[in-house]
Amino acid sequence: MDAGTLDIGGFEERVFQSVDGLALYARDYPPLAPETGLPVICLHGLTRNSKDFEVIAPRIAACGRRVIAADVRGRGQSAHDPDPAHYVPTVYAQDVAALMDALAVPKAVFVGTSMGGLITMVLAALAPERVAAVVLNDIGHKLDPAGLARIGGYVGRTQPVQSWEQAADAIRAIAGDIYPTKRDDPSFWLSFAQRTFRTRDDGSISTDYDPHIALAMASPGAPPPDMTPLFQALANKPTLLLRGGISDLLSPGIVAEMRALKPDLVAVDVAHVGHAPMLDEPEAWDAILSFLARID
Repeated sequence: MDAGTLDIGGFEERVFQSVDGLALYARDYPPLAPETGLPVICLHGLTRNSKDFEVIAPRIAACGRRVIAADVRGRGQSAHDPDPAHYVPTVYAQDVAALMDALAVPKAVFVGTSMGGLITMVLAALAPERVAAVVLNDIGHKLDPAGLARIGGYVGRTQPVQSWEQAADAIRAIAGDIYPTKRDDPSFWLSFAQRTFRTRDDGSISTDYDPHIALAMASPGAPPPDMTPLFQALANKPTLLLRGGISDLLSPGIVAEMRALKPDLVAVDVAHVGHAPMLDEPEAWDAILSFLARID
């Protein structure tokens, strides 16, 4: 494991090896106050990376918890996998376990957005002793076909652009309906683009993930998987569920089923947001703060 120096974002850069030899990356935020509880590991969604947590990670660290935000293989500064068949949650969960070993974190609280929540559920099933508590961000034991179809329509298909303004326009075209109150806020979309695009060696700007992740997705029209057994791995874990109020991936009906399966589930809607909340929305952040206050 290599450790970088603390940068202006308040984190150290960590590089560790997966079990199959890939170089993987994570941001490591030290607690800014006397340590108050277990570390928090943040896992991003399908096409995103650790920069998704650059607002809330320092906030959590300021509450006295170490925060680790990972780039899942094929995203951000983590290596791309030569075999796209490895772009699946079971492999990602093994990578998270390797990260925890490399950083000497035996147990943690997890914040998982979309795919990151699936990874957390897989890890809880494979190694329950490593997962203390969970925040699921707009993900459940079932997936709404409408949201899956929308995501499948853009993953791996966004073309490189020549400026950050064009990148902001491209991400607004994909996600404008997800954040309708931000549609006319250029700074929001530029910040979004800077989190999700990168500058290539030829000077063009492209999405910051391996487009081959699309090859591991289910075929169009295939029935969504039922991940009830994975969700049941959280039966004895304190769990907060955040749902975008207009999410097309996590429907109110799915949330009702999750409540029935886990009566102690804490569920909070984030108004006027689709899939998925950024987590710095007041409803989301207040819920996270309240939840962490109950976890040692």
